[in-house]
Amino acid sequence: MARSGTPRVLISRPLPDAVAQRAETLFDVEWRDSNLPMSEAEMRSALALYDGMMPTLGDKFSDKIFADFGRPRCRILANFGVGYNHIDVEAARGHGVTVTNTPGAVTDATADTAMTLLLMSARRAGEGERLVRSGQWQGWHPTQMLGLHVSGKTVGIVGMGRIGQAIARRCHFGFGMKVLYANRSAKQMDFEAEQVSMLDLAARADVVVVAVPGSAETYHLIDDAFFAAMQSHAHFINIARGDVVKEAALINALEQGQIGGAGLDVYEFEPEVPEALRRMDNVTLLPHLGTAALDVRTDMGMLVLDNLEAFFKGETPPNAL
Repeated sequence: MARSGTPRVLISRPLPDAVAQRAETLFDVEWRDSNLPMSEAEMRSALALYDGMMPTLGDKFSDKIFADFGRPRCRILANFGVGYNHIDVEAARGHGVTVTNTPGAVTDATADTAMTLLLMSARRAGEGERLVRSGQWQGWHPTQMLGLHVSGKTVGIVGMGRIGQAIARRCHFGFGMKVLYANRSAKQMDFEAEQVSMLDLAARADVVVVAVPGSAETYHLIDDAFFAAMQSHAHFINIARGDVVKEAALINALEQGQIGGAGLDVYEFEPEVPEALRRMDNVTLLPHLGTAALDVRTDMGMLVLDNLEAFFKGETPPNAL
């Protein structure tokens, strides 16, 4: 039963139990039980029927969705996730809707996923696992599946925010790697890291890791020219957003042998993964596992609730965009 004066909130995906229990104590909650993205009709309906909602990746709140409203009933989109390129923040703001996200909680988990892909791609772990499962492995020999030894090599990190710095620390302190980075501004860190241009990074790195947020400014940031500048043995890792990379250019670079391999957790047209990528042995593919740990997803959900609770108390949400 609805509680008088209690904000009515839509949660667009099932969430961990601890988050669900807290949400029920704070708001009059409507739970959407599907894990598929919201349809345009659902998004428009939600803007009209709820005081706030939790959207997430795939829920594309474009200018077109907001265009039907002057000031919708919904006044806050508390996004579940640090990335928010699926929400037109300027359009939301123009219609009186606040947008928040969940940074901080995702940093270490996403950096760990980057390292998982870095090692899997460089050491051909996915290819090796498939070989063992196929029953065709004929035993160890000195030249079997030789990969890239990453210790002491050079990593180039595109985007040196919290996640980029967490990746850099793991590479530097864990593997003794030289760190290059491309970023709009210089960063002060407790280890040596060299700021360079995008193409210089591409040309010098043995492993490239993309860690920029998805936005209009970073759309297709990684393109044909970037891949053409990379070394033929170098590996490309993306844990950012799929559309930061021009996927057709990546496929071409792999097919032409311009780069040595790739490790991907995100895709330009997610969840669609091109058959060309799926058939290549030198490509490691994960199903967007970046933050897929119970404690991390619980922390993210709690940040969503923190943002909603602050907003409805008349305070500035801690992670307002």
